[in-house]
Amino acid sequence: MAFKNESLINTIELGRAIKRRREELSLSLRDVADVTQVSASTLSRIENGTGKPDADNIARLTNWLDMPVDRVMKKQGNSEDVEAVVYYPHEATPEIVEAHLRADKNLTPETAKALSELFRVAYSNFKNQQK
Repeated sequence: MAFKNESLINTIELGRAIKRRREELSLSLRDVADVTQVSASTLSRIENGTGKPDADNIARLTNWLDMPVDRVMKKQGNSEDVEAVVYYPHEATPEIVEAHLRADKNLTPETAKALSELFRVAYSNFKNQQK
């Protein structure tokens, strides 16, 4: 019996989330490493999509991101399955919108990502104008 040696974590999504949060907070890789206890080199590989974090590092990073781990889990089974959208009260509006876009079966992952980034930029601009 052969087993697939494939992670259930979408490291590209995890890397994007880390980089986005790190840039929002104006933190270096070293700063994030100090807070999360995940090495800067591991963080760099994850952000670049080449890292394969272990369970402990995934837990540390999703905790730092204040993000449920299911947001970075790969979809399993039938590609027609619709991702459940679960609300977490601590999540910011852009993360909630992104989850909805990713769950929309009418959008490709690339389109959902592009729309999410557009919304994130617009939300940030309008939020700053309200202050």
